[in-house]
Amino acid sequence: MVDLKGIHHLTAISADAPGNRAFYSGKLGLRLVKKTVNQDDVSAYHLFYADRAGSPGTDITFFDWPAAPEKRGTNAISRTGLRVNGEATLGWWRDHLAKAGVEAVAVAERDGRLTLDFEDPEGQRLSLIDDGGAGSSNPWEKSPVPAEHQIRGLGPITMSVPDLRPTDQVLTKVMNMRPVRDYPHSENTKDRVHVYEMGAGGPAAELHVAVQPDLAPARSGAGAVHHVAFRTPDETEYDQWAQRLNELHIPNSGKIDRFYFRSLYFREPNGILFEIATDGPGFATDEPFETMGEGLSLPPFLEHRRAEIEAGLKPL
Repeated sequence: MVDLKGIHHLTAISADAPGNRAFYSGKLGLRLVKKTVNQDDVSAYHLFYADRAGSPGTDITFFDWPAAPEKRGTNAISRTGLRVNGEATLGWWRDHLAKAGVEAVAVAERDGRLTLDFEDPEGQRLSLIDDGGAGSSNPWEKSPVPAEHQIRGLGPITMSVPDLRPTDQVLTKVMNMRPVRDYPHSENTKDRVHVYEMGAGGPAAELHVAVQPDLAPARSGAGAVHHVAFRTPDETEYDQWAQRLNELHIPNSGKIDRFYFRSLYFREPNGILFEIATDGPGFATDEPFETMGEGLSLPPFLEHRRAEIEAGLKPL
């Protein structure tokens, strides 16, 4: 039986690419490891922010689309967790965000972990989560954030659905996730959040599903999440996932080569887009590690259109 290893990446929508870069690199201190385009819409940037190495499980990415702000609701990914190490680090971030003019709520405990909630300038809902320093980290030496306080990676990811049952069937019977616990969505609501884990577990390998039947469906736009991707380690298991989805008659994209990783896309029953992505070959495939993200990278099948593509992009 194949198992997913954790969160691979999360892709959201921005209507302000320069402002997006200023916030995620300049304020949050993430490295822009890949500046490329949406392979299905080359008029739009696809920006990848991650740790120094561009490690799987650390990158939050954005499509640059001229969209109105999202309308929040259910049937959507509602919050992105960013892992950091320790209570002192959360205190540093609270002060850092305040100096940057970013409103954040007080540090609080949620699901047994200290958490600091805030939003990016377009309303993308984010949380800094104390992961206790579990696992490895790759601090970026050029980050404006001190190494000990830098964001270590993604997780957990929270999504909202009106009815847990059909989603639970896909998570457990198709994706082999394990339900492990639940907790209240907030102090003033009866809604529960159900936690599913993958691989070795922990915040880097958790999907949190909030059941919110009283919310209207969300409408996508700037500040919304487009999809979440889950890790599979290599081509062998990736092929097994493609076969599994077909054998279970799950409508899906079929195998897609994104050059930096291989992808499979499908929607869970509430319409939220999932992706299964391989850990490799990685972002240093087409440019030197030391200068990743500094120039516009295009996969080989788009390289012959470079002049046309560059002419259609706004300067960052």
